[in-house]
Amino acid sequence: MKLKKPLFWDLPKPNFFSYLLIPFTFPIIIKNFINKFFKKKKLLNIKKICVGNIYLGGTGKTPLTIKLYKILRRLNKKVSTVKKNYPKQKDEQLILKQKTSLIIVKDRKNAIPEGLNRKCEYLVFDDGLQDPSIDYNLKFLCFKAKNWIGNGQIIPAGPLREKISSIKKFDAVFLNGFSKNIKKIKNQIKSINSNIKIFRTFYKILNLKKYEKKSKYLIFSGIGNPDDFKDILTENGFNIGQELIFPDHYNYTHNDFNYILNNAKKNKFKILTTEKDFMKVPNNLKKKINFLSIELIIQNEKSLIKLLKN
Repeated sequence: MKLKKPLFWDLPKPNFFSYLLIPFTFPIIIKNFINKFFKKKKLLNIKKICVGNIYLGGTGKTPLTIKLYKILRRLNKKVSTVKKNYPKQKDEQLILKQKTSLIIVKDRKNAIPEGLNRKCEYLVFDDGLQDPSIDYNLKFLCFKAKNWIGNGQIIPAGPLREKISSIKKFDAVFLNGFSKNIKKIKNQIKSINSNIKIFRTFYKILNLKKYEKKSKYLIFSGIGNPDDFKDILTENGFNIGQELIFPDHYNYTHNDFNYILNNAKKNKFKILTTEKDFMKVPNNLKKKINFLSIELIIQNEKSLIKLLKN
């Protein structure tokens, strides 16, 4: 059974439950320490970019991976994306396969000979910053600006895979969405790594004209941060009648879709979901369910292009 993210993870400070779980964070801290001593193979004939996170789930890695792929293609570079073959992440694999040239591997280091075989100049890895076997040329870190680092604790006491001090080993941070504390967040990042590049990113709806704002919608999602989906809809004037939230990478059942369809029919709601969740909708139901098509917009994209070229 997949569980939803604990609410106390995103509190401004650790609470009683968080402190109670701190002893269970030690195995991850030890693992991160050991990873520092792994010798990584340096390969100069293919450039490797990793898009990852230290905040567990829902930080916008896949949209950024797709965006980087498109930028590099515009620069006439031969590029492929890489995704490790996690059986429960077929949705992300399908999106990457549709929108990029994708390499799927059981072990990320196996993507390198495949990339060389395809004569790639660049490989963009979707996830894998904690993989000690690869020496990445560029390491990009993704955060939701709204959540930032939550309560700042390591899993399971909080949402972090590594301590926030690990920012010193990355090349750029991408802050997705809005936050009233954005200046404070930037100052905290720069206090740890004064040389790191910081980019702001936002989502743009590509198929907005397709939808009637006056209609009421039943929305459902099984993503890391379902609030992001709801927020972009409310910001664009959608009338949300009902919201159904499932765990990240959820495998929908026949009964789940019956429940969604029956609720929408009873309340005369139209149905809307994310593009990632739409990948899991059976073909016979796809005419009854719509999805939101989005694109990642990067502020100061020229500065990112300069970083990629260098």
